[in-house]
Amino acid sequence: MAGLKIKKGDRVLVLSGKDKGKEGVVQQAFPREGKVIVEGVNTAKRHRAARTATEAGGILDIDKPIPVSNVAVISPSDGKPTRVGYKLEGGKKVRICRRTGVEIP
Repeated sequence: MAGLKIKKGDRVLVLSGKDKGKEGVVQQAFPREGKVIVEGVNTAKRHRAARTATEAGGILDIDKPIPVSNVAVISPSDGKPTRVGYKLEGGKKVRICRRTGVEIP
Protein backbone atom coordinates (compact mmCIF):
# COMPACT_ATOMS: atom_id res chain seq x y z
CA MET A 1 0.00 0.00 0.00
CA ALA A 2 1.56 3.28 -1.07
CA GLY A 3 0.11 6.42 0.53
CA LEU A 4 -2.49 7.05 3.18
CA LYS A 5 -5.10 9.76 3.20
CA ILE A 6 -5.13 9.63 7.00
CA LYS A 7 -2.26 11.32 8.81
CA LYS A 8 -0.91 11.58 12.35
CA GLY A 9 -3.04 13.98 14.41
CA ASP A 10 -6.29 13.40 12.47
CA ARG A 11 -9.46 12.87 14.50
CA VAL A 12 -11.07 9.62 13.30
CA LEU A 13 -14.12 7.43 13.90
CA VAL A 14 -13.77 3.63 14.05
CA LEU A 15 -16.15 2.04 11.52
CA SER A 16 -15.81 -1.66 12.36
CA GLY A 17 -14.40 -4.09 14.89
CA LYS A 18 -14.72 -4.38 18.65
CA ASP A 19 -14.25 -0.60 19.10
CA LYS A 20 -16.84 0.42 16.49
CA GLY A 21 -18.21 3.91 17.15
CA LYS A 22 -15.23 5.14 19.19
CA GLU A 23 -13.46 8.36 18.27
CA GLY A 24 -9.78 9.09 18.74
CA VAL A 25 -6.70 10.83 17.43
CA VAL A 26 -4.23 9.04 15.15
CA GLN A 27 -0.96 8.68 17.08
CA GLN A 28 1.03 6.94 14.36
CA ALA A 29 0.53 5.87 10.74
CA PHE A 30 2.15 2.93 8.93
CA PRO A 31 1.70 3.55 5.17
CA ARG A 32 3.47 0.34 4.09
CA GLU A 33 1.23 -1.86 6.23
CA GLY A 34 -1.88 0.26 5.65
CA LYS A 35 -2.48 0.58 9.40
CA VAL A 36 -2.82 3.33 11.99
CA ILE A 37 -2.63 3.50 15.78
CA VAL A 38 -5.58 5.39 17.27
CA GLU A 39 -5.51 6.67 20.85
CA GLY A 40 -7.67 4.50 23.14
CA VAL A 41 -8.67 2.02 20.39
CA ASN A 42 -7.69 -1.66 20.06
CA THR A 43 -5.86 -1.75 23.40
CA ALA A 44 -4.05 -4.84 24.68
CA LYS A 45 -2.52 -5.68 28.04
CA ARG A 46 1.24 -5.95 28.06
CA HIS A 47 3.29 -7.34 30.93
CA ARG A 48 6.54 -5.45 31.36
CA ALA A 49 9.35 -5.99 33.84
CA ALA A 50 11.11 -3.01 35.43
CA ARG A 51 14.23 -2.14 33.43
CA THR A 52 15.84 0.10 36.05
CA ALA A 53 15.40 0.60 39.77
CA THR A 54 13.42 3.81 39.22
CA GLU A 55 11.16 2.50 36.42
CA ALA A 56 8.13 0.57 37.61
CA GLY A 57 7.12 -2.65 35.94
CA GLY A 58 3.59 -4.02 35.70
CA ILE A 59 0.71 -4.49 33.33
CA LEU A 60 0.39 -1.72 30.73
CA ASP A 61 -2.35 -0.93 28.23
CA ILE A 62 -0.86 -0.56 24.74
CA ASP A 63 -2.71 0.65 21.63
CA LYS A 64 -2.28 -1.76 18.72
CA PRO A 65 -2.53 -0.91 14.99
CA ILE A 66 -5.83 -1.25 13.10
CA PRO A 67 -6.40 -1.28 9.32
CA VAL A 68 -6.82 2.19 7.84
CA SER A 69 -9.95 0.97 6.01
CA ASN A 70 -11.69 0.61 9.40
CA VAL A 71 -11.48 4.33 10.23
CA ALA A 72 -12.94 7.52 8.73
CA VAL A 73 -11.70 11.08 9.20
CA ILE A 74 -14.08 13.33 11.14
CA SER A 75 -14.93 16.55 9.30
CA PRO A 76 -13.62 19.66 11.08
CA SER A 77 -16.72 21.67 10.12
CA ASP A 78 -19.59 19.48 11.39
CA GLY A 79 -18.02 16.57 13.29
CA LYS A 80 -19.36 13.81 11.02
CA PRO A 81 -17.27 11.10 9.33
CA THR A 82 -16.18 11.87 5.79
CA ARG A 83 -13.96 10.70 2.97
CA VAL A 84 -10.80 12.60 2.11
CA GLY A 85 -10.14 14.19 -1.26
CA TYR A 86 -7.42 16.39 -2.71
CA LYS A 87 -7.42 19.72 -4.52
CA LEU A 88 -4.76 22.06 -5.83
CA GLU A 89 -4.65 25.48 -4.17
CA GLY A 90 -1.96 27.83 -5.41
CA GLY A 91 0.20 24.98 -6.66
CA LYS A 92 -0.04 23.06 -3.38
CA LYS A 93 -1.93 19.79 -2.89
CA VAL A 94 -4.44 20.20 -0.04
CA ARG A 95 -6.61 17.58 1.68
CA ILE A 96 -10.33 18.41 1.68
CA CYS A 97 -13.50 16.98 3.20
CA ARG A 98 -15.53 15.27 0.45
CA ARG A 99 -18.88 16.02 2.14
CA THR A 100 -18.47 19.75 2.77
CA GLY A 101 -15.42 20.76 0.71
CA VAL A 102 -13.69 22.26 3.76
CA GLU A 103 -9.90 21.99 4.00
CA ILE A 104 -8.63 19.41 6.51
CA PRO A 105 -5.69 20.85 8.48
